[in-house]
Amino acid sequence: MNSVVTSKPILSSELPPDATDVPDWLERALSVPREEGWVQSGGCDIRYFRWGDPKNPGLVLMHGFLAHSRCFAFIAPFLAEDYHVVAFDLSGMGDSGVREEYPDAVRSSEVVDVARTAGLFDHAVKPIVIAHSYGGHVALTAMQDNHALFGGLIICDLMVLRPERLKSHFSSEKPLRSDTSRPNRVYPDYETAKGRFVLSPPQPVAVPSLFDYMAYHSLKEVEGGWTWKFDTSVFQSNFGHSERMLKQGQIIAETKGRKAIVYGQDSVLFDDDSADYVRECGATDMPIVGIPGARHHLMLDQPIAFVSVLRTILAQWGTQAV
Repeated sequence: MNSVVTSKPILSSELPPDATDVPDWLERALSVPREEGWVQSGGCDIRYFRWGDPKNPGLVLMHGFLAHSRCFAFIAPFLAEDYHVVAFDLSGMGDSGVREEYPDAVRSSEVVDVARTAGLFDHAVKPIVIAHSYGGHVALTAMQDNHALFGGLIICDLMVLRPERLKSHFSSEKPLRSDTSRPNRVYPDYETAKGRFVLSPPQPVAVPSLFDYMAYHSLKEVEGGWTWKFDTSVFQSNFGHSERMLKQGQIIAETKGRKAIVYGQDSVLFDDDSADYVRECGATDMPIVGIPGARHHLMLDQPIAFVSVLRTILAQWGTQAV
């Protein structure tokens, strides 16, 4: 397996020119040095970033659907004080390469290939995966396929609803795009493109500059204007397979390995009732922590509270044998 790694600091210039009200903590977080590189996984180039000392235990951070690893770029530096932290773009999203199809097994291999290339399996302590939304679905598959390689999984606001609530949700929601042959629209300028950027599900963001940051790194300049980084081929993913979605609570409970859940108590995809449901499915021995006032996009909505909860879970696990 070949990989190319180049050292490069994250600078505040990564913030777009139109970013407003940038807090000091964000400027400091984005100034923490990182390395970035590429991993070959199943013939596809996977872009990754890493922070911290490789001598420390490892963490793998995973983003949600149509998102990118930079949603953790301002979270990772806080975790990198004690851990060797790696975040990557899932294939078909961010700056990673594109595939013809995206079965769960291929996604699972990406997690392992990135962790291995970054040296996370070389440490005496097994790496822990922290995965948001769709990333949690991928991480669960990786844990099912290779649970012996990992020290645990923290699932962050993965969509889990009781079957009747799930059916009601999808009956009222606009379905995901189905025409994968139609390319993304090209907008004439950045301002127009950014005006079409929305979070899914829609929600306000407590730190406006984080919305600006996510929008900026979700787009790329191409001939004729600006367009989205994600490729339309990702809509072929089997994430929305109804049978698996209906059994998500059971899957979490039955997946081997140490697990925890962090969610926004105002999220529409995982709420207090979802927490009760997961426990009823048999997950009675795992921490399930709700962040008051937070919605689905935890890192944008309550970034400092999110970091604090992650640190607490990691510190607790650090005192326990796997």
